[in-house]
Amino acid sequence: MPALEEFIRGRSPLTSEQIYRLRELVADWQLLSDLSFADLILWVPLRKDMKSWPTGYVAVAHIRPMTAATVFAHDVLGDEIQWGDRPHIDQALSSAEIIRDTVPERFGEHMIKEETTPVIYKEEVIAVISRHRDSELMRQPSRLELNYREIAHQLYRMVAEGKFPYHNASSLFDPQPRVGDGLLRLDINGVITYASPNARSAFGRMGWNSALEGETLHEVAQQITSPQNLAHEEGLRVQLSGKAIRRVEMENAGGTIDLLVLPVSQGEDRVGALILLQNVTELRRRERELVTKDATIREIHHRVKNNLQTVSALLRLQSRRIDDPAASAALNEAVRRIASIALVHETLSSGSDSSVAFDDVLDRLVTHSLDLSSRMNELVITRTGFLGSLDPTIATPLSLVVTELIHNALEHGLEKGGSSLEISLERTADSAHISIIDDGVGLPADFDLATSSNLGLQIVRTLTENELKGELILESTEDKTTARLTFPI
Repeated sequence: MPALEEFIRGRSPLTSEQIYRLRELVADWQLLSDLSFADLILWVPLRKDMKSWPTGYVAVAHIRPMTAATVFAHDVLGDEIQWGDRPHIDQALSSAEIIRDTVPERFGEHMIKEETTPVIYKEEVIAVISRHRDSELMRQPSRLELNYREIAHQLYRMVAEGKFPYHNASSLFDPQPRVGDGLLRLDINGVITYASPNARSAFGRMGWNSALEGETLHEVAQQITSPQNLAHEEGLRVQLSGKAIRRVEMENAGGTIDLLVLPVSQGEDRVGALILLQNVTELRRRERELVTKDATIREIHHRVKNNLQTVSALLRLQSRRIDDPAASAALNEAVRRIASIALVHETLSSGSDSSVAFDDVLDRLVTHSLDLSSRMNELVITRTGFLGSLDPTIATPLSLVVTELIHNALEHGLEKGGSSLEISLERTADSAHISIIDDGVGLPADFDLATSSNLGLQIVRTLTENELKGELILESTEDKTTARLTFPI
């Protein structure tokens, strides 16, 4: 869907500040549409500058109600009308007043009543809202419909006074509240004058079995909210008084209700408040389950890391008791490989999500490998590029592969000559590339990775093909040896 700015560009002199105001309106106007059971269209005047008389209008936004059937089968976005085609829009623009007493007109099979509201920002009319609803559905309104419409008229009046949408309150409308989830009306003293059926039901699940109407909202909240979740009395009274826009959550053993408090004003006077509420019991339960699950998974990773460190310690002790140098070296190799796996689990146990920041892991793997080298003070190791976060199913085998390749370069390539090791990382949208380059003695002339008897390289080849589903290439030139690893992400 094209952005609102695209319809305005080159057609209207609206400033960026005025356009932002219209974007705020469009972000919150589902509430207006639902309360008035009407389709809403936002019209921006077509003119060269704010002092020029408009030649017409362009429709820059359209919203359909969730509480009634739509009037328009197709969007009208981008449609243009001429001055004089829609007198009610012209009148709202020129008079800066709401036009309500209009005669329904036939639109297809329905008689549609159009009402118009000027959108005023800093005492200037910057747009006009036209609302369209089926007049046949207005003849015998229920008590709920009457209350919805009365609230809608109050909010449209605030639009015409430049007070709706509420300034700097967009974050409180996320997630967007829905009228159908539950609605309360408060008078100027915070007393409930109307409660929708869904609102009564939500409070009933919280344990309130009496009538809501005639009760003071903050007093009801104090009686049903759990003591451990209850703000001090003065704070709750202020939050639910209706004097300022707030988002409040009430919780007890029966459930959790999220309330959005919207003050309603007329001119300079506050006349009451609108409360939109939603039963979020199941949502909060799932959030708590996810937190518990994440904590459990981190604890498992922590214990796995501890167990691996215990195994490493036992193998290290065993290697010190063995006189055979080859057997001792094999155990030390096992200790190194276990340590690289433990490092991944340590990262997962301390992280806040389920991914591994592999660049940090790689730095620690390099440091650990360098500590084991007899030439640690003579070597220069550089790293370029980044891999970012990886899934544990990739990070664990990758840490082993990288450990083996670095160790292979240090032990076989740089142990007998050379002084530099370069690690190059690159990540694209669907793949990762790692190159480990040394300036050591190079590979034997008859080297073949597929038939190599080196255990470390056999581990690397197996993990690359089976776990990473990638490809590994080892090659030597006159001055360097490169291990190039590529795998999909």
